[in-house]
Amino acid sequence: MVPPGDGAADEAFERLVVPELDVLMRVARSLSGNTADAEDLVQETLLRAYRSIERFDGRYPRAWLLTIMRNANINRARRRRPQLQRDPDTAPEEVADDGRSAEDDVVDPVLDAALDDALAALPLVYRRAVELVDMAGLSYREAAEALGVRQGTVMSRLHRGRQRLRERLAATGLEGDRT
Repeated sequence: MVPPGDGAADEAFERLVVPELDVLMRVARSLSGNTADAEDLVQETLLRAYRSIERFDGRYPRAWLLTIMRNANINRARRRRPQLQRDPDTAPEEVADDGRSAEDDVVDPVLDAALDDALAALPLVYRRAVELVDMAGLSYREAAEALGVRQGTVMSRLHRGRQRLRERLAATGLEGDRT
């Protein structure tokens, strides 16, 4: 933990967070799809990191930052969802066609919830590997550095984590065909 006061938070931020800016921007671009949204996501991540730097133990700063970014991205996506479904007074002619079907509106939240549950049920070592590689877009080498393990360990944990996710989703009937 960073001791409070006397500029320790600023020093910790400079030492732990600033070196990860390039990785944060690269991951944010892959999550958001465009530079403007990526910059906003990185800024939100940095603000959250700065506010909580005194509570951070200093271990695995990249993994910590990517977890913050993942949560910020999830929150941003939730805020962007249209409010139309909750507003019965909205007339159909006011609704813009975004190309989604009624099935998409039902299945996506169900699949998201099932995937979130399956991910939360994973043992932490598997969940971190899946989050860093599959969700944050890090390479095996970068994930290994973030976790402080060998690259082969990341690959093994990722394989086992993905397998457990598939099994859990299959048990709920939501796993897609693997053709």
